[in-house]
Amino acid sequence: MSLPGDQGAEMAHHEQIATLLRQGVFFAHPGCPWQRGTNENTNGPASQYFPKNTDLAVHTPQDLRVVEERLNTRPHQTLGWHTPAEILTAALAP
Repeated sequence: MSLPGDQGAEMAHHEQIATLLRQGVFFAHPGCPWQRGTNENTNGPASQYFPKNTDLAVHTPQDLRVVEERLNTRPHQTLGWHTPAEILTAALAP
């Protein structure tokens, strides 16, 4: 698994999680959003819950977990109509 990153402040400490990911952290080239497909495809559904420039600090951890659960259990065409949770569970199975 890899994490596609933007050039924004949210990736300032990427080295702390890079060691946890098999493929590390990937930074797309500036001006090449197609290199961040998963990120772009996640931003759309997430923006239904948190519009651009939303201060996430005003939401409780429980609020964020509810949205996380909804996004992770939403089927994706690119995953053969499986959910991200199903794909992750299958990948982690012995």
